[in-house]
Amino acid sequence: MSSFATNSAGLSPEESRALPERAAQPHEEKILTAIKEMYSCKPKETTFDIYVDKAVFHDPVGIAEGVASIRAQFVGLAKIFERADIPKFRVLENPSSVPKSTILVDQDVSYYRSAKADSPTKTMNSLLTIETDDSHRVTAHYENWNHERTSTSEDGFLGMLNEQRKRVTAALTDAVIGKK
Repeated sequence: MSSFATNSAGLSPEESRALPERAAQPHEEKILTAIKEMYSCKPKETTFDIYVDKAVFHDPVGIAEGVASIRAQFVGLAKIFERADIPKFRVLENPSSVPKSTILVDQDVSYYRSAKADSPTKTMNSLLTIETDDSHRVTAHYENWNHERTSTSEDGFLGMLNEQRKRVTAALTDAVIGKK
């Protein structure tokens, strides 16, 4: 498998989808609870305490740098979708190539524009790659839709343009949502 096709865990989508589920470690519980609060569009004031000050959140839409910017991304999501359910949330076993300080999660999130809707507007499957430090705080949080690789500046000119667009998108969200 070429490294070009690997997701944020360094695996192909097929490899990450096939990883077995494992029980969360006690020191991971706070992080996983906060992740569920963010993705279910119910963040609390303390939800973002899991991040170090200079943490990075990178998904196919944006690159948020710093806790305030990460908070703005998820508060913004909650303003777009009145409700989100997480029908699947699997903590995955790390293969030997992934450090033990990294948490891998396979999740499905169903987003609803109206809290009263019977069916979701969209259900997204994602691989979350959550890197932590020695204090068990999140330093980087990557989301790969359908476990597929997200382009970066390492992909040449178009990747660089896409990465800059993601930074601008996150900055705009932060400017509009983050200050409210």
